[in-house]
Amino acid sequence: MRIVVKLGTHTLTDGGDRLSRPRMIELVKQVARLRAEGHEMLLVSSGAIFAGRERLGPPPRRKDIPFKQTLAAVGQVRLMGLYEQFFALYDTPVAQALLTRADLANRGRYLNARNTLLTLVRLRIVPIVNENDVVAIEEIKIGDNDNLSALVANLVDADLLIILTDQAGLFTADPRREPNARLIPEVTTIDDRVRRLAGGSGSGVGTGGMATKIEAAELATRSGTDVVIAAGAEPNVLPRLIAGEPLGTRFPAMVSHVESRKRWILAESPRGNILVDKGAAQALIRQGKSLLAVGVIGTSGQFKRGQTVRLMAPNGREIARGITNYNAADLALIRGHRSDEIPAILGYQYGPTVVHRDDMVLV
Repeated sequence: MRIVVKLGTHTLTDGGDRLSRPRMIELVKQVARLRAEGHEMLLVSSGAIFAGRERLGPPPRRKDIPFKQTLAAVGQVRLMGLYEQFFALYDTPVAQALLTRADLANRGRYLNARNTLLTLVRLRIVPIVNENDVVAIEEIKIGDNDNLSALVANLVDADLLIILTDQAGLFTADPRREPNARLIPEVTTIDDRVRRLAGGSGSGVGTGGMATKIEAAELATRSGTDVVIAAGAEPNVLPRLIAGEPLGTRFPAMVSHVESRKRWILAESPRGNILVDKGAAQALIRQGKSLLAVGVIGTSGQFKRGQTVRLMAPNGREIARGITNYNAADLALIRGHRSDEIPAILGYQYGPTVVHRDDMVLV
C-alpha cells in the first residue's frame, strides 16, 4: 500500500513550545515499521518555521514574508536534521522534497516531481515533503500542508492519506466546547453540512484547522485516495489504522485512481498526434503496453512534454490518448530507436517510455 502521512505542527510539538523529540521518534518508529512491512511511505511534514523560531530563540513578533522565509530557511535544515537522525535509528533512508503550487500547476514540473517521488518510494526511501516557504510567495503558495498532503497523494496515486492532528477526527460539534460532541467514524459525502461541522481554525499553532483538513479530504477522495483524520497522540496510531482499527474519521475514495486519471486525460484537449507502427498499435490495444520510441513512426503538432496527445494507428485511426514524456522535437530525433539509445541521442532522458500505460486511455 502507498501511504501519505501528514504531520501537523501541533502533532510534532505535542502541544508544547518546541519540537517534541519523543513524539517525533515515536511517529518515525511507526513509519519505519510500516515501511519494513512492505508499505511505500511518504511524509508531508509541517514544522519548519516553528523549528526556525526554536533555533533562533524568541524572535520579534514579525509577520512579514521575508522574515517568515528566513525562519523557514533556518528551520528546514533543523527539521530535516532531526528526521535524518531519528530515521537512522531504524535504518531508514529519507529524502527532502520542497514543493509549491507552481510546481504542481506546471505539467512538466508536475511530472518531474511525480517521477522523483515515485523513484524514491520504489527505492525504499521515505520522502519528506514540505512547502518551499523559502521561495514561495502568495501567488504560488499552497498555504497549508493539509492541502499539500492531498496534492502529494494525488501526485503519487496514494492508496491512503492519513492526516494526524490534535483532534481524534471530525465531531458532530466542537469537542473543546461541547462535551456531548460525538466522533463521526465515516463520511461518505463531503457536503455543506460537513463543511460547517469543520468550523474554523484549530489550535492556533499551525496554519490549518479542521476546515482545511476537510478540503484536503475532498481533494484526495476525488482523486481516488482514501483519507483518515486521526489523533497523532493516539498510541501506535499508524499501524493500528493500517490494521483496520476504526480510529478517527474515514473518508472513502469517490473514484478509483484509474478512473480519476482517465477523466483528466480525456478532459484535456490533445496538443498533437503521435503516429505508431502496427506492432506498437497491437501492443497498446491487446497487451496494455506502454508506448516506446521504437514504435513511433512520426508526429504532428508542436506539443510539449507533459501534454496530452493522440496516439494514431498507421491507418490514421485514433487508438488512445495519453500524456507524453517527450516533446515533438525530441520525438523527431528518437522515433524508431530503442529506449537504451535515447540518452546518447538526446544527451538526457525522461525514462524509457514515450507514453506510459498508467498515463494512457484507450479510445
